Amino acid sequence: MTAKQLLTALLPLVADLSRELPESERYRRLLQAMRAVLPCDAAALLRLEGEWLVPLAVDGLSLDTLGRRFKISEHPRFEILLRGPGPTRFPSDCELPDPYDGLVDGLAEHLEIHDCMGCPLFVDERPWGLLTLDALAPERFEPIELDALQAFASLAAATVNVAQRIERLALRVADEQQKAELYRQAHSLPNKELIGQSKAIKHLLEEIALVGNSDLTVLITGETGVGKELVAQAIHAASPRADKPMISLNCAALPDTLVESELFGHVRGAFTGATSDRRGKFELANGGTLFLDEVGELSLTVQAKLLRVLQSGQLQRLGSDQEHRVDVRLIAATNRDLAEEVRSGRYRADFYHRLSVYPLNVPALRDRGRDVLLLSGFFLEQNRSRMGLGSLRLSPDAQAALLHYTWPGNVRELEHLIGRSTLKALGNCKTRPRILTLTAADLDLPTPQDGPVVTEQAPLPPIIGDLRQATENYQRQLISACLERHQHNWASAARELGLDRANLGRMAKRLGLK
Repeated sequence: MTAKQLLTALLPLVADLSRELPESERYRRLLQAMRAVLPCDAAALLRLEGEWLVPLAVDGLSLDTLGRRFKISEHPRFEILLRGPGPTRFPSDCELPDPYDGLVDGLAEHLEIHDCMGCPLFVDERPWGLLTLDALAPERFEPIELDALQAFASLAAATVNVAQRIERLALRVADEQQKAELYRQAHSLPNKELIGQSKAIKHLLEEIALVGNSDLTVLITGETGVGKELVAQAIHAASPRADKPMISLNCAALPDTLVESELFGHVRGAFTGATSDRRGKFELANGGTLFLDEVGELSLTVQAKLLRVLQSGQLQRLGSDQEHRVDVRLIAATNRDLAEEVRSGRYRADFYHRLSVYPLNVPALRDRGRDVLLLSGFFLEQNRSRMGLGSLRLSPDAQAALLHYTWPGNVRELEHLIGRSTLKALGNCKTRPRILTLTAADLDLPTPQDGPVVTEQAPLPPIIGDLRQATENYQRQLISACLERHQHNWASAARELGLDRANLGRMAKRLGLK
């Protein structure tokens, strides 16, 4: 590669630094430019978060890679790359396991990666993450000068720096110091994040950011297993109370008498077994957040007592006349239709309205399109680590089966399915494999031939004007939804729609989408 070729590849990226671009688009362009100059089959940009590496962008790796969280201590190649001051090229005969073995996009067979190189990224002279390249052919990287990779790494660090500066400026508008700290906290625990790129989950994250920075009472609704408690934790983490405790109580797990004791506390002798004074959840959460799960299960009596606390901020422990004042932000969750419960007389209208100051609905997994693959990647990596495998991946028919299934149990069902299927598939192996591939048969789910694939479909538009106008309106919504599912990758969208890419471009231009 000549200096001119390298300069030609780098100049558009340098120009991008002064443009307003989404963070994901900046990273995508960086990897595409790097692959165009440096011959490789896969490239990735990973951010360092404590003892984990989190993929921010991948090119040439399966989509579920973005949902994985790589524990550095379990991947020796990552450890070596992070320790190095600059680019590192591993020998083709290196026996260290590669984290991407079995994850190269489009390969169904167990073909492991043979050549690997990477470079640590530093922002403000601190380690920030990694830039990695992998090739299936051995000695592919031998002719590459490490200075070329260092040039891309330096530009990647500059790109990250620009993206972070833009983000800090946006955060400062609301509350710079508070939100910057919350951002760090929210990403320090990979198992606490909301994973997804669908329109539905992006809208939910926007709602969380909006209501998080307030003290409004939030009512989280959604089907069983969608992750309502995870949403509550995200709201608390995005609030000014984030450095105070978040206390949780499952209202369905206790009878009425014990629910009152758990919420308000009790004094010695208040009931049989009350041998000492005890603070309730409200007092424990003072200054912070109280999360009431399954709030639809509360009796009318408990609802009345809770209403008084919410209105006055004062409570009495069971068996005591003494008032205690608390400052608590309440977040509640339910899978019931509380409005219908009010109409049927099973729920107090005043309590319901007090709870639903800011209603927030968590979308079902079947409405999140290809997020199921990202979430699968997260759970696959968990199980790979737990079971000591080199790599754990999905076959193409398994991915299709996951997309096809309607997920009545939502994310919780997916988590259990991946764990159960991994254990069964491992048990069916005569010898312990390094790379374990889960098939549709292992998942025991219906195949796509049994019905339509579940995707984020746009609703049918209302009929406006004549048939031609209605048809164009429908085409416009269909193409927009398809582009959203494929992160505005026009080639992938054209394949799904059964169109030539050029024809899709012309149609989009005619419809005003370009």
